Amino acid sequence: MANENSLDIARKKINEIDAKMAELFTERMRAAEIIAEYKKERGLSIFDANREDEVIARNCAAVEDEIIREYYVNFLRNNMKVSRAYQSRLIEGMKVAYSGTEGAFAHIATEKLYPSAQKIAFPDFASAYKAVERGECDVAVLPVENSYNGEVGQVTDLMFSGTLYVNGMRELAVTQDLLGIKGSDISNIKKVISHTQALGQCAKYIRKHGFEAVEYANTALAAKYVSELGDPTVAAIASAEAAELFGLDVLDHDINESKSNTTRFAVFSRVANKRVNKEAGVHSVLMFTVRNEAGALAKAIDVIGSHGYNMRTLRSRPMKELLWQYYFYVETEGDIQTENGLTMMEELGEFCDRLKFAGTYIKI
Repeated sequence: MANENSLDIARKKINEIDAKMAELFTERMRAAEIIAEYKKERGLSIFDANREDEVIARNCAAVEDEIIREYYVNFLRNNMKVSRAYQSRLIEGMKVAYSGTEGAFAHIATEKLYPSAQKIAFPDFASAYKAVERGECDVAVLPVENSYNGEVGQVTDLMFSGTLYVNGMRELAVTQDLLGIKGSDISNIKKVISHTQALGQCAKYIRKHGFEAVEYANTALAAKYVSELGDPTVAAIASAEAAELFGLDVLDHDINESKSNTTRFAVFSRVANKRVNKEAGVHSVLMFTVRNEAGALAKAIDVIGSHGYNMRTLRSRPMKELLWQYYFYVETEGDIQTENGLTMMEELGEFCDRLKFAGTYIKI
């Protein structure tokens, strides 16, 4: 019968095996680099079904236990899937996920961050985020905050519940335009369609003209919809790039209320950024829930400050699964991935039910 002592021994053994496997995995991927170079030079396909079947058949023969062998097949397939993804990155370049389509502000930000990468559009924030979690894309570029309309709550929720890390931030000046079909006139517009953030940024303009506002998944997709609809009474709020892309006229330019309208886009990756240029203005992201006791939040904030971390952002978000319960989002100046930061996290854990380090970033 298993007891605590046997459990500890088994876990120790697994830790030792995992350390060896990490070394062997690195060696395997180095070999995959050579294979990728060979395939690239000769224009060969990354996927070789016959070769993969051969590898599975040969290696499975070494596993005597039939039940374990079933799982070993999956282990091998996952290994080869990861190897193919790595070879694809080496041969074809990075794959960057974003929400929307060409002409969206997220696409514009992605283009500025990764001009030579493959940009892959997804219909919503969650799809782009999860594509990176699954390994289908290397990074995701998603909006986290607008200077006028505040945080993008859906992305903040993904940061709290998901497994990715913030590794960079890019600020993009946002100019919202009113787009209509060719030949339409602003005097005929009755309805405007756009993402909720854009509608919020242009709320005063919309009220002034008496437009009906309709939410859409994305600004560029709204422009595409208006183009396909062909109705002279319907306009989109989106970028000038979207107007050019979908053959629309710019009926009015720079309609957002704040003329310093800026959106912060975060770069999300599967691993935390540890090679940070300390002189480039390092920031870290923490997310936590506090215990249901008097003064727990104040004590948590005191811990952060006592270790010299200046909070530049503190805000709360409702937890979807628990009524009237909240989690907190904190951005601090400085790198938490230090001895001082780890000590701070340990002390912070005394007052938190859930504590998550969500990344260290610089502005890029």
